[in-house]
Amino acid sequence: MKVMGFAAASGTGKTTLMAGVIAALHAKGLRVAALKHGHHATDPDIPGKDTHRFRQAGAASVLFAGPDLWFMIQEPRGTPPTLEEYLARLTGHDLVLIEGYMDHAHPKIALYRSGADKKFSERPLRQVVAIACDIPPPGVPAEMPLLPLDDPERVACFILDYFNLDPSTCISI
Repeated sequence: MKVMGFAAASGTGKTTLMAGVIAALHAKGLRVAALKHGHHATDPDIPGKDTHRFRQAGAASVLFAGPDLWFMIQEPRGTPPTLEEYLARLTGHDLVLIEGYMDHAHPKIALYRSGADKKFSERPLRQVVAIACDIPPPGVPAEMPLLPLDDPERVACFILDYFNLDPSTCISI
């Protein structure tokens, strides 16, 4: 499975960049999955809807199947699934993009926005393959690819090239 992460401090622009990269890859004909790692409790279900009522009644898993999409809400028993277990559920995609899971060992694009991330060099990240930035961050090795932070098309082309996927629709990588 081809997986690329986006890692940075909150407020740097991960979600904005990742959404733009997904749109660019989708426009190139790729089937892309997105995985968002959250650090706080959340509930995407809507109180009063049938799925919410089923969960309130005690269902540990609820699957909604509609004509145009389906989704499942599941409450883990015991230890939450690992990243690998989540990825195993995302079959049938050309690529999975991950926001978060900064400490896991998968290739990542680190983001740096001047003024937004004062601690860029204080948090060592594993498997950084490029940095998307508005200006080069301090202390970056000369061989590290730098990508324009506000150009999701260029970042998408880098990802295609990194995984040896067909970048024929890219003007310049």
